[in-house]
Order: sequence, then structure tokens, then C-alpha cells
Amino acid sequence: MALLGGQWPVRLTQGDLQLRPLRQRDGLRWRSVRAKNAAWLGTWEATLPQPDPTMPVTYSAMVRQGNREARAGRALPFGIFVGGDFVGQITVAGIAWSSLRSGHVGYWIDEDHAGHGIMPRCVALVGDYCFQHLQLHRIEINIRPENEASLAVVRKLGFRNEGLRKRYLHIDGRWCDHLAFALTSEERPEGLMARLNGGSSREQFSS
Repeated sequence: MALLGGQWPVRLTQGDLQLRPLRQRDGLRWRSVRAKNAAWLGTWEATLPQPDPTMPVTYSAMVRQGNREARAGRALPFGIFVGGDFVGQITVAGIAWSSLRSGHVGYWIDEDHAGHGIMPRCVALVGDYCFQHLQLHRIEINIRPENEASLAVVRKLGFRNEGLRKRYLHIDGRWCDHLAFALTSEERPEGLMARLNGGSSREQFSS
């Protein structure tokens, strides 16, 4: 099943925050931010236990693959922009339809922008889009137990802790335990952004 009958790209906005697909012309800024944050991100990002020829190895290939996955209804790959400036990425991946209707969320942010409440807003935006627009039933986020910054995001949004997944993902060269957090649409009928804003939601979805 394709997203909205194949309606991609999608843009999600809330105030000065915009989530949109990365473009080829964003490559210079993306590379700059990634290089500056190499040490900051290396502790938390997934690695490959062995070479995989199907994985994109360049920025251009990553953008093309993300768009293919989105048009096929399997992912929502967004760049994070604050005031028009690129600061990170958030992706809903592994989207399943039929009787499951779920997806899992992963993200990263520039260290200089961490701790300013940006990522909870990003997760709220994609969560509301998935629940309200795509009619997904469940979204999941898996986090290493020692990643306090990311744990603060799911706690702020009221994600439910479903327990420990032993040696769940290959991170920084080794298999690492993760805590699984999830929400179903019934648990947040008012929306995640409304919860974050104390009952008010001013987000916009467009394609």
C-alpha cells in the first residue's frame, strides 16, 4: 500500500519547525552537520555487523532510496529544519499495513540543537501524522538504556515502556540492548502535539 496513494513528498510543520524530505541540494549542509557530529552520533547510531551491498553509501543514494521507500509506503524519511536550517533527521521506517498498521521511529539531531525541545516536537509531528492521517495503529521507538536524552523524549510524550530487548541492534560495532517504547492510537486520541502543548495543536500536514 502506498502512502496516500503515492502522495510523496510530505511536509509537516509546527511553528519554526519543518519536517520535509531531503533534497540533493541539501547535501552540502547534511555532510557538514554529519562531519561536525561524528563523535556525538557514533555512540548511538546503528552499524553493520558485515558489509551490505544494498545499503546506500553516498548522500545521493540515501536520498534516492528514502524516496523509493516512501513512495512504496514503507517509510517516511524526513530532514529536520528549524528556521530553514537543517539540524537532523527523523524517519518512520518498517511501516506495515494490513492487520498490523505500525511503524518504528528513529532520529538524530545536531549536538548544538540537542536539549532545546526540538526532538519531542519532531516525534509528536510524525506521530500525529501517522495516527491521524495514515491511520496507523502503533508506533514504536527503541532506545539504548543509557541514552538519557532519548529516554527523556519518549517519557515527555507518554510512550509506554514495553521492556528490554537483549542485543537488539548493532551499534558502534557491537550488539546492544534496547528498551522498547510504544504507543497505539487509542492511547493518544487528543494527539501527541496537543499533549506536548498542554491541549493545543498548531501543526500542519501537506503533500
